[in-house]
Amino acid sequence: MQNMADLFGKLTEFQKMMEDAKSKLSELEIEAEAGGGMVKVTANGNKEIIALKLDKDIINPDDAEMLEDLIIAGVNKALNEAEEVSREKMAEMTKGMLPGGMPGGMDLGKMGF
Repeated sequence: MQNMADLFGKLTEFQKMMEDAKSKLSELEIEAEAGGGMVKVTANGNKEIIALKLDKDIINPDDAEMLEDLIIAGVNKALNEAEEVSREKMAEMTKGMLPGGMPGGMDLGKMGF
C-alpha cells in the first residue's frame, strides 16, 4: 500500500510542476512578422495569440484578401515559433523530473503542455 501512496504523491507533485511550467509559458511572448513587418503577431508560450498589429498602409478595403493572407501568415508563424519555444522551455523545466526522462519518449507537447 505504501508504494501506491508514493505513486500518488509523485503524481500530485508532477501535476503541480506541470501547472507551474504552463503558467510560466503563458508569460513568454513570441513575436512574428509577415509582409516585411507590416503584420506583427504576438503569441505566448501556451500558443495563444495575445496581440496583433497592422501597419496602416496595408489596410485597403479594396484588397481585403491580401490583408487576410498576411494575417494568416503572421498567425501561423507566431504559433509555430511559440510551439518551438514552448517545447524547448518545457524540456528545460521538466529536465530531471523523472529519472531517465519521460517514459516511452512521451511528448508533453501532445498533452497540452
